Amino acid sequence: MFGLRGAPGQVAKRLGISRTGLYTDLAELRRPLRDRSRHPVRPRRRRPGGPQRGPPARPPGRPRRPLRLHVKTAKSVEVARRVHGDCPITASTLAEAEHSADAGYRDILYAVGIAPHKLPRVAALLRRGVTLTVLLDTPCKPRRWLGSPRRKSSALPALVEIDCDGHRGGGVVPADPALVEIGRALGPHLAGVLTHAGESYFASSREAQREAAAQERDAAVEAATTLRDASLPCAIVSVGSTPTAHAATDLTGVTEVRAGNFVFFDLVMASIGVCSTDDLALSVVVTVIGHQPDRNRVLTDGGWMATSRDRGTQVQAVDQGYGLVTDLDGRLVPTSS
Repeated sequence: MFGLRGAPGQVAKRLGISRTGLYTDLAELRRPLRDRSRHPVRPRRRRPGGPQRGPPARPPGRPRRPLRLHVKTAKSVEVARRVHGDCPITASTLAEAEHSADAGYRDILYAVGIAPHKLPRVAALLRRGVTLTVLLDTPCKPRRWLGSPRRKSSALPALVEIDCDGHRGGGVVPADPALVEIGRALGPHLAGVLTHAGESYFASSREAQREAAAQERDAAVEAATTLRDASLPCAIVSVGSTPTAHAATDLTGVTEVRAGNFVFFDLVMASIGVCSTDDLALSVVVTVIGHQPDRNRVLTDGGWMATSRDRGTQVQAVDQGYGLVTDLDGRLVPTSS
């Protein structure tokens, strides 16, 4: 047996779990499996310069803003509560929002552009007492959907998606006249603006990450100012990605930061220097089921479905394939292509 992407033995040591017990537990479980029960995920204390219950503390002098944890990475209520308690969260699917509502979460941002066929599920969450905030970037949507009495969405707050770096393919740039048009069309639904610096995942230096964070903040604040100058409300100014949440030096005008990858981290974050491989907190444990010495290859019972088809490092300087190979103690196993 060996692990991919994480270091269970190191995690066990951090949490005070005996290595013998770890071997016994993993040996008895069916594989392949994801080992996230023994990782260094624990509630973040408020530290000088760090966001509330958020990514690891920044040096003194760095800004602090409330974190709205993105649950799409962990997809686990238990993990979310360890990291963030019952504070506001971000979801990428309505299924995540519904599952979180079942667990008692009542302040949820659905950070994907809303569509009409989703509104009945949104209305059902509102009836349950959930404050669900939606996202849009098209002027016609508010008039056609949110304003309809049949939608029972009078209490539905909405954010306007802002394009800060051209990455997402959606959103309006702050200078686009459509921004004010959308804001006016939203009327009482308008709650603020949201942006995401997706290009920060390709920022391979700390300086580049700081620049991405500044660009993200500047775009969101400019959009908020544009709405306010048009006598429109903009209470929420939401920014965030794991790289920019760790690199930001000025969050003036921002009301909340969104991040989620930092809960486990991954090789993409390690490759651009946001974390180290020792920080990776999720492993896939598999069993060696075959050995081909002549081809310098072993076969395991964990294929791409177990290790994920999301191979983010393939566009980076070093392609890590489906993950680093370690033994159960977290030691890297030398490999060759």
